Parts: sequence; structure tokens; C-alpha cells
Amino acid sequence: MLSAYREDYFFLSRALPVLGILAAIYGLLWVLAVPINAVVLAIVLMVVFCLIKIPVAVSLLSAALLGGLHARIEFPDILQVLNDNLLSGAQVGMTYIMVGAFAVALARSGILDWVAQKMASSLNRDGVNVRKQVKWMLFSLFIVASLLSQNLIPVHIAFIPVLIPPLLGLMNRLQIDRRAVACILACGISASYLLLPFGFGAIYLNEILLENFNSVGAASGYAATASMAPKAMFFPVMGILAGMLFAVLITYRKPRNYTQLEKLEAYVAPVEEKIEIGLQPLLFTALAVVVVLLFQIYFDSLFIGAMIGFMILGFSGIYRWQAQDDVFTQGVRLMAEIAVIITIASSFGALLTATGDIDPLVKSATQFFGDNKLFGAAVMLIVGLFITIGFGDSFASVPILAPIYIPLAFALGFSPLAALAMLGASAALGDAGSPASTLTLGATAGLNADGQHDHIKDSVIPTFFHANIGMLLFTWVAVVWLLG
Repeated sequence: MLSAYREDYFFLSRALPVLGILAAIYGLLWVLAVPINAVVLAIVLMVVFCLIKIPVAVSLLSAALLGGLHARIEFPDILQVLNDNLLSGAQVGMTYIMVGAFAVALARSGILDWVAQKMASSLNRDGVNVRKQVKWMLFSLFIVASLLSQNLIPVHIAFIPVLIPPLLGLMNRLQIDRRAVACILACGISASYLLLPFGFGAIYLNEILLENFNSVGAASGYAATASMAPKAMFFPVMGILAGMLFAVLITYRKPRNYTQLEKLEAYVAPVEEKIEIGLQPLLFTALAVVVVLLFQIYFDSLFIGAMIGFMILGFSGIYRWQAQDDVFTQGVRLMAEIAVIITIASSFGALLTATGDIDPLVKSATQFFGDNKLFGAAVMLIVGLFITIGFGDSFASVPILAPIYIPLAFALGFSPLAALAMLGASAALGDAGSPASTLTLGATAGLNADGQHDHIKDSVIPTFFHANIGMLLFTWVAVVWLLG
């Protein structure tokens, strides 16, 4: 108990001076009449609050309030903006909760336990090569699951808190650095929806990116077809994958020790109890997955698809009929924190827009590069990275950046393909690495099942550097020298 108090005191002794320094800098700039962009202020405060361990939801609200007050928005108006946009965020949050319930029901089929047991039994054989094989089997499983979760089986991040916890014990025995797994999950999910025009990829590439590009670009003579979107996003995605490989093969390749806790036993079936999977669970599981996919494609409703998929699994006999309430409640617990943060993040993004300081931020940044394509592309990508960190959502960033970036790209002489790549990448930069992003929240939800994975240090910071730096560099080279 005493050591816990000492740890808290040690942390507060570092956190409080940070807040004091920020307040002093703000006061000095105010006295000197130096203009401070409200969007920059809100995003910086949000990141700092998260770094000093204030909960993400509280950090978002606090930073939004302070940013709005700095922009001289009346306090009742700030509350009005926050309240008005909670509804749209709540709709997304409810979808995540229903997807979470479907994911828990899917896990009851026993497929995940069967996979975990097969891999764990492989470690009973001696040899370094065996351990390496199991490690790369795990990494391959995470990559495939990340790719499928956005397109073929569109459950987004809901698979992570279901798939990862049963495998943590195995990962501990292999001494796998969980930061590498966080990078695999974030980079795999990002690469999937940014490149493949199915499921969530169809929403981002066709309904958001292409629609905004064509509507805004018409005045500049820009036009893009559906086939151009994957071509434009090819090089940005290659940058993401390069960052993922760098994380796995270099940055986090060394073994890292974790404590094997008893709470993991709740997730893992005993090795001596051999798990068998019958034909009926497999057929109903496949049917449920197909139904979710069809509703996502044809009816544009992941919420209804996940609900019907949940009902199919309930009727299948995979778990007892009386256990449906328990399964649904587990799904709510699984995604509740993420749903709350997503709900608040939508209000945070709306308040950033309401300050009216996004346009001045971008325009002031572009004043420095004139007609220099090399420097101009770099500044536009970095500004996009900064804005998307604040929104935590690439889907929401495209409509904000398009009215500013498309005319600038035309003025600098970029081709339609290069302009499309720069807009798509600028909106996606920061999605992996934002404290409020579903990618980092999902990774933490799974990897922190035993309390040994910190959201900021082990999910946000690793994914920020590896996903975004690779994507930024590859996109910059592509739009300047390859796509023109």
C-alpha cells in the first residue's frame, strides 16, 4: 500500500510541473499578444493530458472546453456543440457495442480456443526453431485477422479483445513484445481499409474520399474514378507496411518479459482438455459471418448485420439460449470504454471545427512553401497528421481537409492521382497513434487484459511512430516524384 502511494506521489511530482509549465507558456504568449491557434492548443492539451495519465475521455472533454474558451466561444455554446454531436457519436458507439456482442458470440464457437490450444501445444516440443515458428504463426494470425476485419468480416476492432486475451499466456511464454503486436494490429487494419475497396474500405475510398475529391475538385478540373483510389493509396499503404516490418524486425524484436498472471487462466482452456469443434458450430458461424458481410455491403448497416449475426449464433446452439443476456453483457463490457470515447471524440472534433481555426491553421502553414511542390507536399502531410490526431478518425478528417487541400494541390500543379493520394494519406495520418483512435483503443483493450500494457506508452507512441512516419515518407516521395 505504501509503495503505491509513493508511486502516485512520484508521478504527480512530474505531472503537476508539466501542467504548470504549460500554463506559464500560455500566460506568457497571452501577455505578449502572440496568437495561439485554438485547434493547436486543444490537440496539444489533449495529448499532454493523456501522457500524464488523465483518462482519454476526460482529456478529450477538458481539452475541448479549454480550446473552445480560448477561441472565445461562450460556455453555453460550447456545451451546445458538445451535446449536439454526442448523438452522431453515440450511433457509432452503439454499432461498436453490437459488434462487440457479435464478436463474443463468435468466440463461443470455440474456434479461438482451439487455435490457442494448438499453438500452445506446439511449444511442448523443444527447440529454438519451434518457438520461432509459433511466434511467426501468431504474427501471421494477427495480420490476417486485421486485414479480414475491415473487408471480408467487417467487425472492425471488435475482434481484438476477443482474439488476443486467450493468446496472452502463449505470448508471455514466447516473450513477445506486445508493442510489436500493437503495431501489427494498427498497421494491418489501416492498410486494409485504405487499399481494398470492400467493407470499410469501400466506405473510405468510394463514399468519402472519392466523393469529396470529385465534389471539391470539380472547380479545379479534377476528376477521379473508383479505380484510381486504390492506385493513389498504394504507396501510402506500402509506407504503413514498411513501418510495421520495421517495428517487428528491428524496434521490438528483442524478448520482453511479462508476468504470467492467474487472471489469464479465465481466458485459456486447460491444455489437457482437448477442444473439438463440431460441424454445426462451424456452419452457423460461417452463416453468421456471411450475413454480417451482406448487410454491410447491400444495406449499409453494420449495426443490423451484427444484431442478426448475434441472433443466428444464439439459435445455433453454440451457447445456451439462457446465456444470451450474459453474452450480450460481455460484448457491452468489451466495447463500452471504446464506445464512450468514440462518442466524446465526435464532439471534440465538432468543437475543433466550431472554433473556425482549422482553415487559418492550414493556410498559415501553406504560406511558407509558396509554389515549392517538395516543401508544400511535406507541410500539407504534416498538417494533416496533426489534425487527424485531434479527430482520431480518418473518415471524419477527409471532409475537413478536402476544401483546402484540393485547391492547393491544383495551384501547386499536382496531378489528380497525386492530389488524391495526398488527401487520402493526409486524412489517414494520425489515425494510428491518436489516443482517441479506435485502432489504438482496440489494441489496448486486447493487450491489456492482464493489466501489463499501457495505452499511451505501449499502444499510442509505438503505432504513432511506425505507422505514420513510414506512411508520411512514402506518400511524400510518391506525390512529388512518382505520381506528380
